[in-house]
Amino acid sequence: MNFIETRGNDGQRPPKFTFSQAILSPMSSFGGLYSPESLPDLGLPFLQAHIQSDYQTLATAILDAFEVDIDPDVIAQAVGRYNDFDEPTNPVPVVKLYDDLYVSELFHGPTRAFKDMALQPFGQVLSAVAEQRQEKFLILAATSGDTGPAALETFKARSHVQVACLYPDGGTSDVQRLQMVTEAADNLKVIGIKGDFDDAQTALKKLLTSDTFRQTLEDQDIYLSAANSVNFGRIIFQTIYHLYSYLALVRQNAITMGEKVYLNVPSGNFGNALGGYYAYKMGLPVEQIHIASNQNNVLTRFIETGCYDLRNRDVIPTTSPAMDILKSSNIERILFDLFGPERTRELMEQLDREDHYQLSDAELAQVQAIFAADYCSDSEGKAYIKQAFEQKGYLMCPHTATCLKPYQTQRQDPSLVTIAYSTAEWTKFSTIIAEALTGEHYQHDVDALKAVSELSGAAISSQISRLFELPVTQKTIIDKAEIEPTILAFLKGQ
Repeated sequence: MNFIETRGNDGQRPPKFTFSQAILSPMSSFGGLYSPESLPDLGLPFLQAHIQSDYQTLATAILDAFEVDIDPDVIAQAVGRYNDFDEPTNPVPVVKLYDDLYVSELFHGPTRAFKDMALQPFGQVLSAVAEQRQEKFLILAATSGDTGPAALETFKARSHVQVACLYPDGGTSDVQRLQMVTEAADNLKVIGIKGDFDDAQTALKKLLTSDTFRQTLEDQDIYLSAANSVNFGRIIFQTIYHLYSYLALVRQNAITMGEKVYLNVPSGNFGNALGGYYAYKMGLPVEQIHIASNQNNVLTRFIETGCYDLRNRDVIPTTSPAMDILKSSNIERILFDLFGPERTRELMEQLDREDHYQLSDAELAQVQAIFAADYCSDSEGKAYIKQAFEQKGYLMCPHTATCLKPYQTQRQDPSLVTIAYSTAEWTKFSTIIAEALTGEHYQHDVDALKAVSELSGAAISSQISRLFELPVTQKTIIDKAEIEPTILAFLKGQ
């Protein structure tokens, strides 16, 4: 399978890339991204054939359908990373919350967040390709809290790979920060920046598209890639759990094969939702994809009005910080799939230039044919957390809680089942959970973890509890202007 450029070709790059080329060099002409030239058919015959498949078998079959140019033994090693999850044959439990609402729990990996689902196998693939080519790579990651820990975990101590991870200082939970700043492998550099996630992501994209930075690296025989969902290597693994969750509902007799469902996705950078969109395009029976936002509701307004508007907008800190994002990178791949490269380039360049763009009425109708959206305030989210615990004894993170809003407001057919995607274990946001359940404010995660555990009887996972005993090894906090020289100094061992 080949990959083509979302903003068209500039004549300086090959018009098509293979999968391995696209993951090693994820930014394309005119600052665009790579997307599949075509998608495989994974409709009812494929689903029926895999009704009893475990996760690793299904993942391998989907990667085979994409015809990725990766050695089969590397694919086997990559999907084998799910052996490090709580239940290797079922790394994504799908649990019933209400009669027509099931939660796909994506947080049972080593860093207790959904980014493990893609980054653990992706890191294996990228590292193996780098080693096979005998080339050194710098992997850039920008994180709002979950990508960073998962990227650091998958790449730590690997040969041929160094990682520089940017996070907004003060913009993550204590646990998320500790997961990053306690990493001690020599090939990892964690950098706190004075700013928000959009600042980190903008810096990442600027470096990925900088000819000067790239040449500086290549002078040291180092090549550049990224762990964020601008890299399609992330997205391909994020399609898998949507199909798996559907099959889990069939096995549970919650739905019949071929029956349509709603997908309900808490969204920041839109990679999780994009995986659902591709699953739908490949044949998964989906009625509609519901996008849950927090008070940074750029996505909701875009889906409702067709206007993507960043004018006079600053990121609002919320209780769901991984979604505190204004510029969602993967919307570009939706635009490309619906409207083609010329229109995508026009819209994205207008966004960069004027901080907004407006779809036509016909274009908006195409978006709304598959997407609907609503946003959830912090107070609403806490109420949903409390309700789920008091009614069902279920603990959910504040990002998962945002899904309850479009579940209530956007379903046009209440007879259909909704799959909501839970993106983090409760332990990663325990202060918010504790406040929602008890009304008490806890300043530190360690105290809130204990309070919630005692109240609910839920164990604190060992991956989280051990963090508070580890030394802080990554202490760099800098201004945005210092990002590039700090990374270059890291590469020189300074």
